[in-house]
Amino acid sequence: MLLMRFVKYSLTDSFTSFQNGKLQTAFVKKLHAGPYYKVSKDIKLDNLKSSTISHKDETVHFGFQTVSATEKAQKVHQVFENVASKYDLMNDVMSVGIHRIWKDYFVKKIFPLHPGTNIIDVAGGTGDIAFRMLEGLDRQNKNSNSSTDDDSGSRKNTTILISDINQAMLDVGKKRALTMNLQSDGLSWLCANAQELPLPENSFDLYTIAFGIRNVTDVSKALDEAYRILRPGGRFMCLEFSHVKNPLLKWAYDTYSFQVIPPLGEVVAGDWKSYQYLVESIRKFPTQDEFKNMIEEAGFRSVRYENLSFGVVSIHSGYKI
Repeated sequence: MLLMRFVKYSLTDSFTSFQNGKLQTAFVKKLHAGPYYKVSKDIKLDNLKSSTISHKDETVHFGFQTVSATEKAQKVHQVFENVASKYDLMNDVMSVGIHRIWKDYFVKKIFPLHPGTNIIDVAGGTGDIAFRMLEGLDRQNKNSNSSTDDDSGSRKNTTILISDINQAMLDVGKKRALTMNLQSDGLSWLCANAQELPLPENSFDLYTIAFGIRNVTDVSKALDEAYRILRPGGRFMCLEFSHVKNPLLKWAYDTYSFQVIPPLGEVVAGDWKSYQYLVESIRKFPTQDEFKNMIEEAGFRSVRYENLSFGVVSIHSGYKI
């Protein structure tokens, strides 16, 4: 009963914050998904794997295990290979659909966007955030009546690059885009490591990452890369699981996470271990304030965060000044 109340109040808390910003535009045009990002043609997954072991092979956390950096990179890659086909379904099941509200609210905070904005969505393989941004661009254009002849409107010169280290996740995203009949000449795809993006510095106006940064081998290096590829004035936006401070709610949340989510993973996706890792990785991720400090150490300024659902997730943002 306590667990159900926690889920109910989490949903109410998130929805209250979000209720005035729900994105409602439906897509009706056929997909022109765009090619893989031009630099990705020369990038192979084997090269990406080897790039993660070019550093000193220090020990890091893989959930509650302590492993080498090399081993974590391989294990995380295997986790998302395993869950790719059921990833979105499991998100719905695990969060009782609340993850959709978190993501909608996250994207709402990104807007308004200026025409011609260059965006990179890292760890965005299945397209959840990028597709919401495309929808938001259409809604923004409709509200501003900025174009009567071109139905691509404010996304005419806006680009969104979806990057993910796992090709299986990107493949799921492209299939979803086809199924949803999306259209955007500015949508492209890149298989790359968030710690070593094969992209020039000062290239993007907006960097987003949702539920992905805790899975990189070295969070600080991923933040450094985000800073490097953003232009001066560019914005960093991160949505990630975080830490519940209230002791009673924390007990309920931990009980649900460890006693319910791994069995659900076994039943729905046939994979207990991957979801055991995902639960454990949340507990090993820095607290809200610790992560804020890490973002500042990467060079970002005006860094702040906002808790959703009592701190189950947080939105962190900052600017490259």
